[in-house]
Amino acid sequence: MPVHHFSIDVEEYYHPSALADRYPRSRWDDLPRRSPAVVERLLGWLDERGVRGTFFILGWLAEREPDMVQAVAAAGHEIASHGWAHQLVGDLGPEGFRESVARSRDVLQELSGVAVVGYRAPSFSIVPGLEWAFDILIEEGYRYDASLFPISQHPTYGYPSAELYPYWIERPAGRLLEIPSTTARLMGNTLPASGGAYFRLFPYALVRSGMRQAMTAGAPGTFYIHPWELDDWAPRMEKAVPWVRTFWGRKRTWGKMNRMFNDFDFGPIVDTLKDREARSEHSGEATDGA
Repeated sequence: MPVHHFSIDVEEYYHPSALADRYPRSRWDDLPRRSPAVVERLLGWLDERGVRGTFFILGWLAEREPDMVQAVAAAGHEIASHGWAHQLVGDLGPEGFRESVARSRDVLQELSGVAVVGYRAPSFSIVPGLEWAFDILIEEGYRYDASLFPISQHPTYGYPSAELYPYWIERPAGRLLEIPSTTARLMGNTLPASGGAYFRLFPYALVRSGMRQAMTAGAPGTFYIHPWELDDWAPRMEKAVPWVRTFWGRKRTWGKMNRMFNDFDFGPIVDTLKDREARSEHSGEATDGA
């Protein structure tokens, strides 16, 4: 049976794109960093369950919290890149994107002592028209990407033509294994079922359905969460809409994750990468499917 992917996008509560107007980058160094304590708790929680996962860490945060990065690596989890400063790929453009993924990879590798081969874009912001990002990732030494969400409902992200399960993307610069976010096919619709707000705000059955459908297809599903979704604290906000979307439902997150871990097996994304590379090498094929 496939082992699903457990991943966490390690960033602070003031990094989500929905809160950019409230927390501009000029304020970040004056705000408390809460993720190290949450990550410490999560590492113990995962160790009790014998689970290893993939931590996509923001370079800006890694530079300021090196002990956190080293603790994640020492616990046996995969270290991957979430870019440098949580900027959308389209806003960065090719030159800015290259700087972001190269700088974050260098810092993470220096701190962890291991090769960083995976990337996830902030806010899943590799969308149609930004395929040049794949070439840059390949050129900068990445071997897989986890940025595509095969949905069409979200107003700011989504890559509807992406395949539903891990697949090779062929580019002029080479190839990259794509790890799309998990969806669930329900009532004729393809719905997001990977984690995050979908995990906090909707019934657990949605994510469970997505993971079960992946298993039926013989492929791993991918779950993601953020430290601020596992925190007991949340900032006050004047506007209710971004607060609800970003922080509502956190009190149920640990319990839901415990239920999910009882239902499914999880591991790091890099294990799937190694398996697909070995299968391609053995078969002599340039690509393979789910």
